[in-house]
Amino acid sequence: MSNMKTSTGGLIAVQGGGIKTNAHVPASALVYEEIRRQIVSLTLLPETTLVRAELADSFSVSQSPVREAIMRLEQDGLVVSYPQSRTVVTKIDVARIREEHFLRVAAECEAVRQLAEAPETGAVVKAKGIVKMQEALVGDIEQIDLFKQLDESFHAALFNGVSQSNLHLQITARSGHLERVRTLDLPRAGKMFSVLEGHKAVIAAIQSGDGYEATTQMRQHLSGTMERLPQIIEENKDLFS
Repeated sequence: MSNMKTSTGGLIAVQGGGIKTNAHVPASALVYEEIRRQIVSLTLLPETTLVRAELADSFSVSQSPVREAIMRLEQDGLVVSYPQSRTVVTKIDVARIREEHFLRVAAECEAVRQLAEAPETGAVVKAKGIVKMQEALVGDIEQIDLFKQLDESFHAALFNGVSQSNLHLQITARSGHLERVRTLDLPRAGKMFSVLEGHKAVIAAIQSGDGYEATTQMRQHLSGTMERLPQIIEENKDLFS
């Protein structure tokens, strides 16, 4: 997929012309995924203006897929649209962060509890493999994006282990505000290491067969960014509503 950047005036543009097509994925889904990725990574900052006609030209698609993508992003709470086809990236909403975190903790703690009480070896093996890859990246700030992708893969593997992959996709789609806060927190010194150690502790608890310990470790693993939320807001006031 082509890289994107914020153009003069806060508009988004695509370099290289269009998006890579996929016969099995609708154009609207590709546009949605790319814009969402840019928003949660804070490449597109809050209050960036997106013009639908320019987006369509940039992606080399009609306005229909762009309109559908924008509607999905509005449902996610990541953009808000106004008359005359103007769309703006929303500021990070603290209330939404807390709701998204509540949902994520509830689902992930149940997933690891089930894994601990009825171990699915394949999921654990995959999760351990992901952790080994993360170990090679810890401390390398230039590899933060790859580290974050592996983090997402780790949690996806756990959901897959309890046959809840679709639930993981739904939770991810509804966690855009939380993901933006995690983007702000990840470059912090020691954060990559703490994430890695959290993953190791969750795996160890699952392998011990102790469901209570597995949920305890997962809850602790997911709490770090939320504990720092007041400081993150103080350091990035312009990004929050």
